[in-house]
Amino acid sequence: MKTFMANPDKIDRKWYVVDAKGATLGRLASEVASVLRGKNKPEFTPHADCGDYVIVINAAEVKVTGKKLDQKIYYNHSEYVGGMRETTLRELLAKKPERVVELAIKGMLPKGPLGRDMYRKLHVYAGENHGHQAQKPVVMEIKG
Repeated sequence: MKTFMANPDKIDRKWYVVDAKGATLGRLASEVASVLRGKNKPEFTPHADCGDYVIVINAAEVKVTGKKLDQKIYYNHSEYVGGMRETTLRELLAKKPERVVELAIKGMLPKGPLGRDMYRKLHVYAGENHGHQAQKPVVMEIKG
């Protein structure tokens, strides 16, 4: 029996929608990253992008445990001297709740061109509404 190797022609992609209301950020991110990578499929191939599309709704209502709201800090730099900016999780959830979920999932994907291709299949929305009804997404349940 030959080992199966996935290539872009053989991959069948599906659309999933995940409701993040009340879900723990890290648990949600790891489940979504696994689906984006394609690890939920029997034809998973590490060097190929064989994952599915994922839509995350209600990103503003994600929860975290402990003191992470005030102690977790996101850094970004403007590339100028002294251009380091710090933002706490609480501030980022108030301004751009989608970004919190996107960054958590992005950190769990492979680095490099393969990971960037996987990341492009993620769509995160702060509220209930999304513009992907035409793709007929299937509801995916998150454990925990």
